[in-house]
Amino acid sequence: MWKEFKAFALKGNVLDLAIGVIIGAAFGKIVTSLVNDLLMPVIGLLVGGIDLNDLQFKYGDAVLKYGAFLQTVIDFFIVSFSIFLFIKGLGKLKRKGEAKEEAKPDAPPPPSKEELLLAEIRDLLKQRQTD
Repeated sequence: MWKEFKAFALKGNVLDLAIGVIIGAAFGKIVTSLVNDLLMPVIGLLVGGIDLNDLQFKYGDAVLKYGAFLQTVIDFFIVSFSIFLFIKGLGKLKRKGEAKEEAKPDAPPPPSKEELLLAEIRDLLKQRQTD
């Protein structure tokens, strides 16, 4: 069972997934900081200094913090749009790299041993005919 688990855990797909999750978490922190520290203060100024996190509705002892929910929804859309742009940019770079590879003229492969031997035989036959 340990060998099977080790084979599964060391497969390329599992390692790629783990790396993707780690990079995604770090990228999510960057975008969250962008939203919280740069975008939301500007949006707050544009709408008159309203902080969405402070918006709430009280009914008796119950408190509905709809502002925090709206903030989370806005964060989600900004993070998902940022990731979309990042992936789109990577795709564009990848296609550009593939286009460069396709544009390169391929050198003909070197002749095989049989082709070299046949060329040598041809040259010897030509030489005999001229002698």
